[in-house]
Amino acid sequence: MIKVRFSVGNGQLKGFEISGHAMFAESGKDIICASVSSAAYMAANTITDVIGANADAKAGDGAMSLSLNQPDERAEAVLKGLELHLTELSKQYPQNIRIIYGGVRNA
Repeated sequence: MIKVRFSVGNGQLKGFEISGHAMFAESGKDIICASVSSAAYMAANTITDVIGANADAKAGDGAMSLSLNQPDERAEAVLKGLELHLTELSKQYPQNIRIIYGGVRNA
């Protein structure tokens, strides 16, 4: 199962951590893993490279995290978009994706 943990502070999203595998299909053909990975990379790249927000992003085998180091309205909007996207995917595939709210650990 893919676990998505969103960090929240003062009513705002502050980051995310994604770990695990959907186990929907064999490696390389898993549309759920591909969807989550693509959305997460787009969000992280937009926040760090397009917006230029002060954030720490890490990616490894089956894990990715991003944490904002200071408030940034544009970055928070991107995080809200990621939250919406992944929440809708979790409704379609509840056996494969779980959304959690709490702290963010480094991947």
